[in-house]
Amino acid sequence: MLDTNAKIGHLIAQIRQERGLTQAEFARRLNTSQSAVNRMEHGRQNLSLETLGRISDVLNKQLISVSSGAVNLRIEGGHELSGEIVLKTSKNAAVALLCASLLNYGVTRFKAFPRIEEVYRIIEVLESIGVVVKWLPGNDLEIRRPEKLQLDKLDAVAARKTRSVLMLIGPLMHDFASFKIPYAGGCKLGTRTVAPHFYALEELGVSIVATTGFYEVTSAPKIAERITLYEPGDTVTENVLMAAARTGGDVFIEFASANYMVQEMCFFLQKLGVKIDGIGTAKLSVRGVPFIKKNITYAPSEDPIEAMFFTAAAVTTNSQITIKRVPIEFMSLELLKLRKMGLSYDITPRFKAVNGQTDLVDLTIHKHNGKLKALPDKIHSLPFPGLNADNLPYFVPIASVTKGRTLIHDWMYENRAIYYTEMTKIGAQIELADPHRVYITGATKFSAADVVCPPALRPASLLLIGMMAAPGISMLRNIYTIKRGYEDLAERLNSLGASITVLHEM
Repeated sequence: MLDTNAKIGHLIAQIRQERGLTQAEFARRLNTSQSAVNRMEHGRQNLSLETLGRISDVLNKQLISVSSGAVNLRIEGGHELSGEIVLKTSKNAAVALLCASLLNYGVTRFKAFPRIEEVYRIIEVLESIGVVVKWLPGNDLEIRRPEKLQLDKLDAVAARKTRSVLMLIGPLMHDFASFKIPYAGGCKLGTRTVAPHFYALEELGVSIVATTGFYEVTSAPKIAERITLYEPGDTVTENVLMAAARTGGDVFIEFASANYMVQEMCFFLQKLGVKIDGIGTAKLSVRGVPFIKKNITYAPSEDPIEAMFFTAAAVTTNSQITIKRVPIEFMSLELLKLRKMGLSYDITPRFKAVNGQTDLVDLTIHKHNGKLKALPDKIHSLPFPGLNADNLPYFVPIASVTKGRTLIHDWMYENRAIYYTEMTKIGAQIELADPHRVYITGATKFSAADVVCPPALRPASLLLIGMMAAPGISMLRNIYTIKRGYEDLAERLNSLGASITVLHEM
């Protein structure tokens, strides 16, 4: 029988291989020797809690419960960034595609899937109901759904940690006359109504009643020739697309979101044999397939929100970096705003993502040397093709290093603008006008501080950007919120010249 070190070593080797890492590359990321990695994997080396924590971070997989405490970042700020960074697959597309995989009774493979907490939570939910999920080399993900799902065993704890669980209703309505879905969680951004999901899905024969802790769903699928969405939300559009995907008729969806993750969903459904017209517009025509059993491989495109994160990091730290494989259609307005503020950047000619659909470019952000000026107009988001709601927060640190006064209007969420004021803890000059609007006065110098992450992904990541620009040592505590949406972020920023250490509380 294997002893504890041998068991842990075997697990480390297995996960390393699933990640497609050689021992040499794994050793480099751990900042150790290949011989040390070999000893670990053969159970011939004692592993401290600190070492296990580092290994967990590199593999993006919690090996054991290292502690009951939080994961923190120690940031030595004031370093200029340089070099190149390649974007990861879109987080918002990934979680929706995981739900959509339930439509397929065949084997679904996704290429280069993001290893982030939000994805892990949906995988835990899928595995709890009998779906077999396997990580393959290169971060590919293989999904096999059984003939019969065990919804009574659904992992409610994992489900409540992500709002994406709502998107299980669209695929599950085809196979179950009744079932329960736990209340959705995710970022704490105020009251994000689920009514648009209810209104749209009831047109296709779904009835949803909110009870204590759960949504009680009953389904008698029917064809609705025309559905007008209550609002052009991303997840509600995806939910209706999945609901329409296995209805044996034509469904016309009006006032749909045309955002990047919705387009990704459409491309995936097309591979499953669903006919969709109007992709990239607010009007979608869907002809579903009553039963789907196909062995397919799909490669979702890169994340435009991650592109904006690295753009903001470069601008805030006054650095020149190249961001590779940027989905330019979902960044073009953001870049125009930045150019009008005085930022200089270069983009390559467009080329296609692996999905064969999304236009990509390589983007080089140049140093601005303090010459950026505030825009005279407010900066606000709009449904695509407007400025993306998840890109809007990154103008907060950018405005902080810009001369003048900037008004940012975040009308979509009740609480998110309030979280922007957390940036005052590291020296930003932010005035809260109301729950949706902030005035930012620059250019200011960021200062080091010790701050706990707010419970919202984008506002939490803004603090990290500001801390990288602040000379001195900062602590950003309890970064689970950031890990929901970004993979290996500290390591990737360090590859550009940042100085960030991951610390595990005991």
